[in-house]
Amino acid sequence: MPTRLRALVTVLCAAVLGALLPAATAHAESRTVQGGRLDWGIKSSFQSYVTGPVAKGGYSLTGGAATVGGSGFRFHSATGTYDGDTGSFRAAFSGGVRFVGHRTAGGAHQLDLTLSRPTVSISGSSGTLYVDVVSKARGTGAVTTSRQVPFASLSLGGIDMRGGGTSVVLNNLPATLTAQGARSFAGYYTAGTALDPVSLAADVRRPAAEQPSTPPASKTPRAEADAPEGRLRDGAVDWGVRRTFREYVTGDIARGKWTLSSGALDGGALYRFPGGSGTYRDGDLTAAFDGTVRFTGEQGLDLALSGVRVTVEDGRGTLYADVRSPEHTGKKVPLVTFAAERLKPRKGLVAVTEAPAKLTAEGAEALGGMYPKGTAMDPVSLAVALTDDAELPALPDLGSSAPSPSPSPSATDGPSAEPVARAARDDDGLPVLPLTLAAGSLLVLAAGAAVAVRRRRARPAADTPQAD
Repeated sequence: MPTRLRALVTVLCAAVLGALLPAATAHAESRTVQGGRLDWGIKSSFQSYVTGPVAKGGYSLTGGAATVGGSGFRFHSATGTYDGDTGSFRAAFSGGVRFVGHRTAGGAHQLDLTLSRPTVSISGSSGTLYVDVVSKARGTGAVTTSRQVPFASLSLGGIDMRGGGTSVVLNNLPATLTAQGARSFAGYYTAGTALDPVSLAADVRRPAAEQPSTPPASKTPRAEADAPEGRLRDGAVDWGVRRTFREYVTGDIARGKWTLSSGALDGGALYRFPGGSGTYRDGDLTAAFDGTVRFTGEQGLDLALSGVRVTVEDGRGTLYADVRSPEHTGKKVPLVTFAAERLKPRKGLVAVTEAPAKLTAEGAEALGGMYPKGTAMDPVSLAVALTDDAELPALPDLGSSAPSPSPSPSATDGPSAEPVARAARDDDGLPVLPLTLAAGSLLVLAAGAAVAVRRRRARPAADTPQAD
C-alpha cells in the first residue's frame, strides 16, 4: 500500500474509533436493574414429595412471592446492576417459599425449609443462584440460618450477555445444586443434582448521568395535626383472595385468567386496590378503594370483585366487595375478617401488614361454595395516609418484561430455543454498537462503504438435566 494511502487509512481509522468509542463507553457503564421477576420451581420432585403421602406437608409463600405455571414460584422486585460491556449481571429478587412436612405428634415438622431472596449473579458464560436458607437438619432437628448461600450453578449455554438496552430476559437456564446448596438443602439431594430451570426478566435503567434531568416536584410537608381530623389523604389495600383459587383459575380445570380494571394493580401474589378514601379515628377505620378484578374461565367461571371497602372497629377488620357472578350478586358483601389491633398512625401512615384472614359465610357463598366458612384466605395488607407526605408501601415490582413460562423439567428440557438473553434497544431506538470493530470493517469504513454492524447471539446448546 502506498505510504500516503496508508497514512490516510490510519487517520480515518483513528477518526472512526474516536467517534465510536465515546458512545460505546457510555453504553458500557454499569446500569441499574430496577424491577423484574424470577420464576423457579426449585425442584418439582421435591414439591411432589413434600405434598405427597409420605411427608404429608405443604408450602406457604412469604414476602409477596407468587405461584406461576404448574409448579413454579415467582419472586419479584429485582434490584441490582448490569454492565453491557462485560455482560456481568447481578439482581436480587424479593419473596420466599417455606416447605414443611413430616408433622410430629407434638405439632412440629421434621421437614422445615425456607428459601428466600434469590439472587442471580452472572459473569462470562456461567452464573450462580444465591438464596437465603433456613433449614432444619434431618435427625437432629437443629435449625440453621444462612444468608446468600451459593445454592445452584447456572449454565448460560453460549448466551452472549453483552449489550446495552432496557431489559435482560433469560429463559430456562439449567440449574445444578452446589455442594453448599446440598448442605443447606438438609441433605435431601446431593451436589450435582439437576434442579428446576431458572427464568428471569429484569428492567435495566440508564445510569444517572444519562437520565433526563427533571427537577422533583416541590412538596411542602404537612404535619399530621394539620390534616382535617380523620380524613384519609390516600390509601391502598392488598389482597390476593386465595393462592389455591388463583391456581384453580389458571390451571387445567378452569383454564382461565383474571383481568384488572378501574385502577386495580397486579402485584403477582396479590391485587392492589388503590385510591383509598374515608376516615380514621382512634383506631377505627372506614375506607373505600378503587379497582376491579374479574376471574373468567371454563366451568362457568365469571366472578368480579369491585367496590372494595374495609372497616376496622374494636381491633377487628372486615373486607367487603361488590360481587357479580352467575350464581351470586350482591353489594358490600363481607368477604373476610382479619385482626387489626392497636391500629395507630406512624409518620402519618396507618398500616396493617399481612394480617391473617378468614372467610365469612357470605364470602363462602360469593365464591360459589368452593371453600367453607372459616377457611384461611390470603392475608390482608392495608395502608392509609393521614398526611400529604406519608408514603404508601411499594407494590411488588414485576417489571415491564416477562420470562417465558417454565414447564416442569423433563429429560429433554434445555434452555429456550429462542434467544434467551435480550438487551433491548435504548429509548432512542438505535442499537448498541460493540466496543471493537474488525480491522477489515475499518478498512471498508475508511474507503467510505456503508456497513451495518450487528451482533449475532449464539444459540444455547441443549442440556439434559440429571435424573433424580
